[in-house]
Amino acid sequence: QVPLVESGGGLVQPGGSLRLSCAAGGRSFNIYTGAWYRQAPGKERELVATITSGEDKNYADSVKGRFTISRDNAKNTLYLQMNSLKPEDTAVYFCNKMYGGVLRADWGQGTQVTVSS
Repeated sequence: QVPLVESGGGLVQPGGSLRLSCAAGGRSFNIYTGAWYRQAPGKERELVATITSGEDKNYADSVKGRFTISRDNAKNTLYLQMNSLKPEDTAVYFCNKMYGGVLRADWGQGTQVTVSS
C-alpha cells in the first residue's frame, strides 16, 4: 500500500501554532474517516480528532477549541491545525484512515510536536 506520511511537526513555544499534514495514501480518500492520533513518551497512543466522509468532526476534550481537523479529498490529504499549544500536547502525531470501522494496520512514522519554552 501507499504509506501514510505525516509532516509539519516541530518545536514551538506554548501558545504557538502548527499545521500538520498527512498524505493519506492511495485514492478515494473521500470515502474514509480520517483521524489524528498522538503518542507521548511512555503513554499509549490516543485519539485526538476525527473527520468523517461527510466532514463531521469530533475532538478529544483535551484539544477541543484549539485544534481543527480538515481534509482535502482531491489531494488525499488530512490536516490538523493546532493553536494555543500547550506542553501537554508534546507527542508524536500520527494520522490514519478508517472504513467500515477498521483502521489501516500500518502506521506511518509520525511527526514530532514539541511544545516548550
